[in-house]
Amino acid sequence: MIHEESGKTEDFLMEQGSAEEEIVVNLRPKSLAEYIGQEKIAETLKIAIEAALKRQESLDHILFNGPPGLGKTTLAHIMAIEMGTRIITSSGPALEKGGDLMGILTHLEKGDILFIDEIHRLPKIVEEFLYPAMEDFAVDFVFDKGVHARTHRYRLEPFTLIGATTRAGLLSSPLRERFGITRDLDFYQEKELVLIVKRSAALLDVPIDDEGTFEIARRARGTPRVANRLLKRIRDFAQVRADGKITRAIAIDALALEGIDEHGLGETDRKLLKTIILNYKGGPVGIEAIASTLQIETDVLLDVIEPYLLKSGFVIRTSQGRKATDIAYTHLNITEHKGPNLFDSAKTKRRS
Repeated sequence: MIHEESGKTEDFLMEQGSAEEEIVVNLRPKSLAEYIGQEKIAETLKIAIEAALKRQESLDHILFNGPPGLGKTTLAHIMAIEMGTRIITSSGPALEKGGDLMGILTHLEKGDILFIDEIHRLPKIVEEFLYPAMEDFAVDFVFDKGVHARTHRYRLEPFTLIGATTRAGLLSSPLRERFGITRDLDFYQEKELVLIVKRSAALLDVPIDDEGTFEIARRARGTPRVANRLLKRIRDFAQVRADGKITRAIAIDALALEGIDEHGLGETDRKLLKTIILNYKGGPVGIEAIASTLQIETDVLLDVIEPYLLKSGFVIRTSQGRKATDIAYTHLNITEHKGPNLFDSAKTKRRS
């Protein structure tokens, strides 16, 4: 799916979907001045934008890396608005064939931004079309086959590619090296999330006190998207079970109903930790084994669930696999290894 948008307006990408999805889009900041957090990255982008505008050139190609929900897509849209240009959005899995990408590239206008989410999932044959496009603003068409094959180079208008990935290590070196600006987005601090929750509550016209704001921020897994999602769920709870105002007590009750504990861990997070501790004696255990036990896709664990557990110190990654830390044992109130190590059991069976 391809979405086209003008940076000269204040409208953002509006996917067809639920009203909740539209609210999430509307909560996005529309300028770097409004953007909260990631200060060094924002400053780098501000300088790049000002320099490009002074030279009347396109921005360098940019790669954003980081867990979901930290603002990669938001930054891409902000840059289109700041540059006063269009943004055309797609994703790695959506570009299945070279022709899909060719159709986008040949219709780009001067200064346009092409945003590709999950760029690490681009098929190899599609990725190779990007190399001359990024480097020389050209694409090569091949006519006929064999001895009759002919190549025609089609010149493109100068454009900026912004790629977003949760797994930068999966990008090939030729692609990664063609980005002029590469930045890693990190989890947000609580004080930054407090500001984000206050801003979102104001936009949603939700009354909230400082303690309620802090309670949401500290359980948001360091992620603005999670903070906004929790805010909306607590807003619903407050409107139905209270007078509509979010207080600390209301936030605690609502989050308990959602299964979110004081560290921001949900049911799946706790299941993962219990699997490592009870089924595999605390680890080490491979991520594929954990995924199989939980019946969850490995990519979901790697991209969505594991990063925060690693950042918060509940899990460590070793060359043999994942291990639960003392913090995890304490948090789950488990004092000893209570389950068999399935790997050891398998080895014993093979030896016998």
